[in-house]
Amino acid sequence: MPQIDQLSEVFASQLFWLVVTFGLVFVTVGLGMLPKIEATVEQRDRRIADDLAAAETARKTADEMEESYRARIDHGRADAMKLTQGAKEASARETESRIKAADAEIDARVEVAEAQIRAAADSALDEIEAVAAEAAQEMVARLSGAEVTRDQAAKAVKEAMADG
Repeated sequence: MPQIDQLSEVFASQLFWLVVTFGLVFVTVGLGMLPKIEATVEQRDRRIADDLAAAETARKTADEMEESYRARIDHGRADAMKLTQGAKEASARETESRIKAADAEIDARVEVAEAQIRAAADSALDEIEAVAAEAAQEMVARLSGAEVTRDQAAKAVKEAMADG
């Protein structure tokens, strides 16, 4: 086979050109492109590390802000509760004073009404006594024909009412 016989003659030259070609590829890739690729990878790694550090810092800041916010809210709630409690107490005191004033006014009105009732009852009793005295005076005059004075009839009616 003639192709195999040629192999020994061309093998050395093909091997030489193979080494030269791989050497050029190695120099081109290894010295030209590889540093750029490594620089890009390192830059990306730095950017990722910086972004992670910034994210961690932002998270810590957000946690601190949230903690501060919650503390302000809790403080605000406590102040609101104090104000609400104070308003409730003030309202209760005001309501109590109004109730006391209303009770005092009602008591005064009741006393006035009771005095008016007593006066009306006394007046009615006096009128009843006067009418009874007149009626007694007329009855005595009609029944017995004797004349009784108004004072005597009034005295007799009072005694009868006191006994009865």
